[in-house]
Amino acid sequence: MGIDGVIEPIYFLITSIGFVILSFIHYKKKGKTLETIYLSILAVFFVICFIILNFY
Repeated sequence: MGIDGVIEPIYFLITSIGFVILSFIHYKKKGKTLETIYLSILAVFFVICFIILNFY
């Protein structure tokens, strides 16, 4: 693994799982807030990036 500008797709999947967990925890504590929506959108965005990098 070197610094050659290549981003492995699995990093996007791991990050999206983290955002899903964070948004779930935040939703349980605070309810539906702007931050919860933002974390959910980030999770969806990273899943889409993962799919694009793997299958296109």
